[in-house]
Amino acid sequence: MNGAEDRPAAARSEGTDRKLADRLQRAALPLAVFVGLMALWEAVVDVLKIPTYLVPAPSAVFLAFIRGFAEAHYLFHALITGAQAVMGFLVGTALCLAIGVLVVVFPTMERIVYPYIVALQTVPKVAIAPLMIVWFGFGIESKIVIVALVSLFPVLVNVIAGLKSIDQDRLDLMSALSASRWQILRYLRFPNALPFIFAGLNTAIVFSVIGAIVGEFVGSNRGLGFLILQANFALDIAAAFALFVVLSIMGVTLHFTLQYIQTRVVFWAESEEFFRH
Repeated sequence: MNGAEDRPAAARSEGTDRKLADRLQRAALPLAVFVGLMALWEAVVDVLKIPTYLVPAPSAVFLAFIRGFAEAHYLFHALITGAQAVMGFLVGTALCLAIGVLVVVFPTMERIVYPYIVALQTVPKVAIAPLMIVWFGFGIESKIVIVALVSLFPVLVNVIAGLKSIDQDRLDLMSALSASRWQILRYLRFPNALPFIFAGLNTAIVFSVIGAIVGEFVGSNRGLGFLILQANFALDIAAAFALFVVLSIMGVTLHFTLQYIQTRVVFWAESEEFFRH
């Protein structure tokens, strides 16, 4: 019995080790390319004697990055930008879910609402950001509205597509069981739409950081966008590059956090992928 029990445990351990080795192997190539590019960049700047105010060397960017966090300067402003991005993302997501449900449950709403959503998406958010500042002020409210508008369209399109992409046989079965519209939505449409919804959310979470920066560019006295403007005005290009790195780290962190949530919520998708292979 002990041998039979040990075999599954050994198989699980072997599978875990294999997954870890695969992840390390996948990460090795991008890391090697990154190190090579940084070394080439450093060498080109050093050999050609390019001024720091034009293109800083990676070492200068790294020093500015460390200095900004050592003084707790970057962390404070990064938390503000991150909070604005997340709150605007949540507001935009809630709005998209509400509109998507109304459009699918009441098809007439699609003809009424959807053209206006598309028209709003075609307007550059940089153009309407000053208007948001006028309407909602220089505080966090205007930034949340801008982020919500930026993240609106990719989520809404995927919500509607996911709620509509139902197998007709399952829909007929629910109708035969006298299920109401809301029961069909809750037990059939919404679970089926979750992979689509998360696809839109993964796009929108990155856009939300961009939206927060746009809002801070237009009118703010704090946040990473405000620091980037300050660095540009002072021709401190190394600090500007360091802030770009902070923004990249923020976007990647939010993206992978959302992916982790997706694996917990849409847990059956990974199982289906496993059985297909």
